[in-house]
Amino acid sequence: MDKHITAPITKKVSRTLRAGDYVYITGTIYTAREGRSIGSAGSTTASCRDRYALKLLDLGLTAMIGKGKRSPEVLEAVKRNGSVYLAAVGGAGALLSKCIKESEVVAYNDLGAEAIRKLKVEDFPAIVVADCEGNNLYETAIKEYQKI
Repeated sequence: MDKHITAPITKKVSRTLRAGDYVYITGTIYTAREGRSIGSAGSTTASCRDRYALKLLDLGLTAMIGKGKRSPEVLEAVKRNGSVYLAAVGGAGALLSKCIKESEVVAYNDLGAEAIRKLKVEDFPAIVVADCEGNNLYETAIKEYQKI
């Protein structure tokens, strides 16, 4: 199902999203990845951020965007905290950057592409991978494909 949502994403909204939903995000998001307001906006391999994600989720983080699988601990924290894990299509960074209207470094400028940025986005496309009910598209999609 296609859903247009506004960021920052509230718990009320995150609890309505289900694995497999297509979302289009408009509003303000923060990232630790990198003419237009920003260069390539490709998502990072999410699992390399898992050690930070647990604490952030427990502190109230409602949604994360990445592209790869997450650890069982992070998936449990997503469920426990009523959050969601979204995936942006890997390899489409140049296309995704067209949805970014403004970019501002807010911390760690010396890290370059890894600096923390505040982004204003419009209809930024993502797919809900893991939802607050424990559904995980990366697992269910494999099972569906195996049936074929």
